[in-house]
Amino acid sequence: MSRKHHHHYKGAEVSCCVKYFLFGFNILFWLLGASFLAIGLWAWAEKGVLSNLSAITDLGALDPVWLFIVVGAVMFILGFAGCIGALRENTTLLKFFSVFLGLIFFLELTAGILSFVFKDWIKDQLNLFINKNVKAYRDDIDLQNVIDFAQEYWSCCGTHGSDDWNLNMYFNCTELNPSRESCGVPFSCCVKDPAEDVLNTQCGYDVRRQENRQKFIYTKGCVGQFEKWLQDKLIIVAGIFVGIALLQIFGICLAQNLVSDVKAVKANW
Repeated sequence: MSRKHHHHYKGAEVSCCVKYFLFGFNILFWLLGASFLAIGLWAWAEKGVLSNLSAITDLGALDPVWLFIVVGAVMFILGFAGCIGALRENTTLLKFFSVFLGLIFFLELTAGILSFVFKDWIKDQLNLFINKNVKAYRDDIDLQNVIDFAQEYWSCCGTHGSDDWNLNMYFNCTELNPSRESCGVPFSCCVKDPAEDVLNTQCGYDVRRQENRQKFIYTKGCVGQFEKWLQDKLIIVAGIFVGIALLQIFGICLAQNLVSDVKAVKANW
């Protein structure tokens, strides 16, 4: 009786841990991106931008909704590529995910280096940018909320001081200005009274006509206060950026590892 010889060969396998970890991470990323995108589009719909696309360029300053739209779109695309690529073991989507994530990492690294090298120029551009948004304060409710939050959080007023609000047509301190807010500042510039339970939105009226304005409003500019905050929180801010960078590198490595596994499996077919 002839003896049959069986040859056992252990072929390459796709790592389930890598596959489903990458899938789970990216499905959360995908859903978060979809939420950001939905919030941005909803905000635009509420402001009538979707029915009149020319309104996108009408503001002349930063529309905070753009942040939700751009970040949401990038997260949605990355999440989709990583999620479907991992689940279906699609090397094209996984490579796209890796390259896209690598490009973002490279742009972040380049921006960090350039901001250090050209910090004076960037500071000047930041001043111009903030002044432009101060000028457009009343033109968009979302921009208004962002400026109010910044001034309250950093206890500041204007770009370099409260007189920067002369750039805004409503707060401009001239005799020809008919606005009731003339020579005033937004309520977010006001020093809060702990005894007040109700927010006084008129606390900044005529305050710049007073000599002792520092008793009622913040007089330091937001650029200086932001720089001070950044120096105080430097370790935390640096830690966040390093953490994001490591997460991106980790994602690229996982995707490339999965691509290698899939290619090894296909090579044994």
